[in-house]
Amino acid sequence: MGRPSSFTDDKGDAICERISNGESLRSICLDEDMPNKSTVLRWLRDIEPFRAQYVLAREAQADILADEILDIADDGSNDWMKRRYGEDERWVENGEAMRRSQLRIDARKWLAGKMLPKKYGEKVQAEHSGSVGLVVEVVRFSDANPPAS
Repeated sequence: MGRPSSFTDDKGDAICERISNGESLRSICLDEDMPNKSTVLRWLRDIEPFRAQYVLAREAQADILADEILDIADDGSNDWMKRRYGEDERWVENGEAMRRSQLRIDARKWLAGKMLPKKYGEKVQAEHSGSVGLVVEVVRFSDANPPAS
């Protein structure tokens, strides 16, 4: 028998609340008052109520990521910057900030799609064209000649 688990409901609740608010498990486990990541992974393996709570927290986190996508896309505060060209001062597009925003959006889309693929994943629609090569034989039976059972 191994040593007793350091798991408490309060610790599990705190971890799941922070995850559902969008924090990563990695960043949570860096806090001094939190267990290390391997301990949390062991709790997930061994403690069913915590595992169920954690799954719900991850689903909520996917929703938070989707909300953040809209916030990032709607925030144009760093899209333009003043540049000096000799004596002139002009507003120019801040390409670096815009690329960073796109990267942040893409990362959240990818992660939300992995966490909740049915809700946020890419929809794949398969189409078929051409012939399948099936041969269908139609056999008619009469009351005088019923099929064999």
